Formats: sequence, C-alpha cells, structure tokens
Amino acid sequence: MSTKRLMAALLATSMLVAGVVAGSAQDKTTKIALLAPVSGKAAADGAEMVNGARMAVDEINAAGGVAGYKLELVVGDIQDSTPDVVTSVFERLAGDRDVNAMVSGYTSTTNFEIELMAEQEMPYIIAGNTAETRAIIAAAPDKYPTVWSYMPTYDAYESELVSVVDGLEKSGKLPAGNKKAALISSDNPYSKTIMDGLKKNFEAAGWTVTSTDLLPFGEINDWRPFLAKVREAKPAVIVNTDYISANAATFLTQFLEQPTKSLVFIQYAPSVPEFMELTKDKSTGIMYNMIGGLYGTNGDNKRATEVVSKYKAKYGAEPGGYGAHLYEQVYIYADALAKVGDPTDRLAIGKAIGETDKQVSIGRIAFDPKTHLALQGADAVPILFFQLWNGERKLVYPANLAGAEFQTPPWMK
Repeated sequence: MSTKRLMAALLATSMLVAGVVAGSAQDKTTKIALLAPVSGKAAADGAEMVNGARMAVDEINAAGGVAGYKLELVVGDIQDSTPDVVTSVFERLAGDRDVNAMVSGYTSTTNFEIELMAEQEMPYIIAGNTAETRAIIAAAPDKYPTVWSYMPTYDAYESELVSVVDGLEKSGKLPAGNKKAALISSDNPYSKTIMDGLKKNFEAAGWTVTSTDLLPFGEINDWRPFLAKVREAKPAVIVNTDYISANAATFLTQFLEQPTKSLVFIQYAPSVPEFMELTKDKSTGIMYNMIGGLYGTNGDNKRATEVVSKYKAKYGAEPGGYGAHLYEQVYIYADALAKVGDPTDRLAIGKAIGETDKQVSIGRIAFDPKTHLALQGADAVPILFFQLWNGERKLVYPANLAGAEFQTPPWMK
C-alpha cells in the first residue's frame, strides 16, 4: 500500500473511531431509581411520585441531558413498605451498575434504608418521615454524606394547629366552642408521632383531649366506634392523623352520617387527588396542613405555578404533593450531576446535593448539615394550612401567603 493510501486509511479509521467515541459520549446514560408504592394501600401516592419523576427526566433529556448524560428512570415498587420488600427492591436496584442515585417520597416507615444507602455511598433524596431521618443522621451526620431530606422537620405538625385554631376562634372566623379535642391515629410512626405531639400541645394550651384512639395501620373501613365517642363528647376539634387517602375518605363519609359542630382536621390525606375524587363536594370545609405544600397564590412562588401548570398539562390533573416533590428532587440531583460531571463519583454528588440552595415549588430548599433535613421556616419551607371548598384547595394560613379566608364548614352552621 502506498504511503498516501496508508495515511488515508489511517485518517478514515481515526475519524470512524472518533465518531464512535463521540456517539458513545452523546448516548451516555445514567439511571436514577425511584422507590415508590406503585401498588398497595398507598398506590395513589406512588402514581404521583412516578409522574413527577418521569416529568423531570423527560424534560431534562429533551433539553439535551446533563453533563453529557441522558437520565433513565427505573422504578422499584415498594408495595406496602414492609422491610423485606424495601430491602429486596433496594438490593435489586443497587445491583445495577448504571444506577447511581435514588429518590423517594417515602420508602419504609422507619427509613432504615438510609443505612443501606450509606453503605453503598448511594445519593439518596427522600421526603417523608423526617423524624426518623433526623434520628438516624443527627447522631453521626458524616456517616451519611449522600443522604438528604427534601422535607424539613415535622415538628410544626405537632404544634401549629393549636395556634391556628385558637387564632380562628379569637378572630371570630370559627364559632367559639368548648376547649375539647378528639384525636385518632393509625399505628405508624408518622401518624402516631403527630397525634402524640398534638395531644401534648393541646393540653399545654388548656384544652381537654377527650380521646386518643390508635387503630392498626392498614385499610380502615369502620371509624364508627371512635365517632360514637365524638358525638358524646361534642369536641370543638376532631383530628385524624391517618395518612391513607381512602381511609380518610371513609372517615369523612361516616362522620357526615351524624356530624357534630366540630372543626374536622385530617392530616395529609386531603392533599392526595384520590381523596377529592372519593369525597367530591362532601369534603367542603375540611382542613389539612402541609410542610412542603405548594403555594404561590399571591405570586410569591412562581416556581409552584410553573410546576403545577406543567404537571396538569401532562397528566390532566394538579399534583397533590408528591408529584411536585419528586419532580424537584430529580432536578436537585441533576443540578448536582451538572456540578460534578461524573455520576459515578457518588460522594461528590452527595456533597453537591448538600450544598443546594434554590427556590422550588415548596419554598427555598437548603439543608441543615447536622440533620441533613431541609430547613423549615418563613424564609425556607413554611407550614401551610389549606381548607377544601367546592373541590378546590384554598390556602388560608399563614396570612402573608394566604389567598383565601377560612370559612365555617357547612356542617357547623
């Protein structure tokens, strides 16, 4: 072969190799795993998580990916969050060498999987069960450099309701009644912890707590024994902290069979679209609160309006909470990947996630280095109180963010 032909062949070969390398770089993919209850009693939450994460991944990929990588979403169904299922799902996903990050709304009820994430140096962003996250991480935060909570402490769930109810009575927006509260919960760490904290804070504020019933965690079809005691005591406030939307819908239906003139507050469940679908106009007057609720009614948070609009356009309904949370969590991971450049450098990714400071749909996200929880407060992630009215969620507290006034529930008139 002549020198000219040899050089031409070598040049063609080098160009071919360069093209293959360039193509490979263009087609690089890294997987982000979502742990979600796709089936089981919390499947409505799982559907939202999948929708939100998928929307973010689709957007990121449509914009060209991040740091030369396209994201691929893989979903692990944790079903009813039992430890054996969660462990099995984690091990299967972690065994995939292309999975370099995990996200979740909530996984187990105790967040024990945080230990598994730390052992694998797996970047993990979770939202739920922040008391459990704090208890695990605060003892040795340096042991968990890749684990971060998108949500702040839930402590305000245990105290703020008392202040809000007292404020409504003093302002005349809520008919002044007796100082009695009836509480009920299902036996899981999230719900029981909030009920116990509310009992303590109601009593500290001079209220009488007439009941603190605890039911087995799972499907609940009969709330009538508790409601019979409610009708006898006629408390000014009834609180149900069970978070399963179908259970909460049954509770409301059975309460309305013979309602008392009580403010009815249900923890979390009314934020799930399924609750509204099951109760329709029956839910008018119900109150709930959220740390990490979406707000923006006064234009204070354009990001929330943007995310809700995108979600509604894609899925035909507004997100109840976890749809937006998982959307933002994927973007927080993408920001960290853009900063680090290599998805396999998990420790660097974890560090970059911990340095997050940005406005998202629930407020400003920045992390406490001692607990790895998002910061909570007026200049971070606020606690929001909503009232359902004619199929719509109305933000009624705090006053500086509220877009509506509290109204007396129809069964109290």
